[in-house]
Amino acid sequence: MLSGNDSILGYGKHILDEFAFESGKVLENVEVEYSIYGTPKYDDEGRIINAIIYCHKFNGNYSSFLDEYQIAGKGEPFDQKEYCFISITTLGFPDSCSPSTTGLKHSFPEYTIKDRVNFKRQFLKDKFNMDRVHGIAGRGLGGYEIFTWACEYPDEMDFLIICNSSFKTSGFRYVISKAVASIIESNDAFYDEIYSETLSRVMVSIYRLLYSNHVSKQIFQEMSNDEIDVLMDDFVDEGLFTDIYDFKFRNDCIQDYDVEDKLKNIKAKTLILSSADDLYYSPKYDVLPLEDLIEDSKVILFESKKDHSGYEDYSFLMDDFYEFMKDFK
Repeated sequence: MLSGNDSILGYGKHILDEFAFESGKVLENVEVEYSIYGTPKYDDEGRIINAIIYCHKFNGNYSSFLDEYQIAGKGEPFDQKEYCFISITTLGFPDSCSPSTTGLKHSFPEYTIKDRVNFKRQFLKDKFNMDRVHGIAGRGLGGYEIFTWACEYPDEMDFLIICNSSFKTSGFRYVISKAVASIIESNDAFYDEIYSETLSRVMVSIYRLLYSNHVSKQIFQEMSNDEIDVLMDDFVDEGLFTDIYDFKFRNDCIQDYDVEDKLKNIKAKTLILSSADDLYYSPKYDVLPLEDLIEDSKVILFESKKDHSGYEDYSFLMDDFYEFMKDFK
């Protein structure tokens, strides 16, 4: 089983000489945080040929891959002896290049989901001389990157695995994103030189709003108000440690995200997983249509768990993973 540093072949920070955003803005000496798990296999030119890139959720980093240890252990569908997993802290997140780590704060260049994809692609080429990967897996906001990657660069991967995500920001998600942006922009302290306690309180309020879509409808209905209060307090504590500038740029980048018209470009075999009663990603509008929009795809809806722990453990889908991965050994 994967367990902490025992399974990490390499952790590091890589510096890109420069990175060009879609907007045309360029940053120099761009930092990328990453780690490698598993067993790399190489072609005759020394390039890794069994790499699976992991794309983390809205609040995450390179270490988020360890959440998937139940399905990536010895003898499991994603056996670390069979595959090499590269997990990258994406553009805009500490401790990769972000508003907080660069010190640019509100002056950081605005970025898109495609910028985040190109950030990872440039890193893979620069660090490992890779211009193609075996597969890409992830969930939540990481799924936005996966859909975009496969739409824009369809020849660069063999398979995709996406859980609880969508191909566009619309409806409920758009309203939440706009509300969060409005809360941040209404606070004059956002443009102060010193990061004040006021900004931390704003982030706590935002996290209370975000908790409204943290678990499924079923789980919310089964919890008492006292249980909700306890779990919400635990959840919003993260807001105290979330930089408001990192958060704002991350939130802004999803508002115009929409690859629906490009999904026909996807060539990779695709497995899409989703909770049947997810509040944030609607099975009816975000998931089920993908079977018709992506040629070689399979959609699996599963019942939400009842222990209030969210969707970290996908081991109950083990047979589905084995079936999907049998063609990619």
